[in-house]
Amino acid sequence: MKKILLLSDTHSYIDDQILKFVKQADEVWHAGDIGDLNVTDTIKKLKPLRCVYGNIDNADARSEFPLDNKFLVENVSIWITHIGGYPNKYNLRIRENITKNPPKIFISGHSHILKVQFDKKLNLLHLNPGAAGNHGFHKVRTMLRFELEKGEIKNLEIIELAQRG
Repeated sequence: MKKILLLSDTHSYIDDQILKFVKQADEVWHAGDIGDLNVTDTIKKLKPLRCVYGNIDNADARSEFPLDNKFLVENVSIWITHIGGYPNKYNLRIRENITKNPPKIFISGHSHILKVQFDKKLNLLHLNPGAAGNHGFHKVRTMLRFELEKGEIKNLEIIELAQRG
């Protein structure tokens, strides 16, 4: 069993609130728009990190992290990308690939809108953790956490951090 913390759109921001949840996870996944790599460096000192770069990320982030990260954890196939869309409105760049070979969990960021939605057509769970950083229009900083065990997704929780500061 693996405890996963999923965050996105930190935009160079990391604080003790985020780090408290990082320490409770087995792995941390970041869906892009990292900003300053101090964010991912700080997380990597504490826990294993799987990450993608986002549209605001510079050449350093793009050389360290991929645009798409596809992997298997606890027999669950995962695809993380920053700009991916959501069920019935997938981004054109990924639409053909996700239709032909859908993962069990598809994760994107970018919108700063927390979304958990099941895609009945592709039989996948779409997750967008919202934004954990302070930059953007969102009012509350959010993340998701869940457990993966033997092909199952369990105990999915929304984490609401403080109002944006």
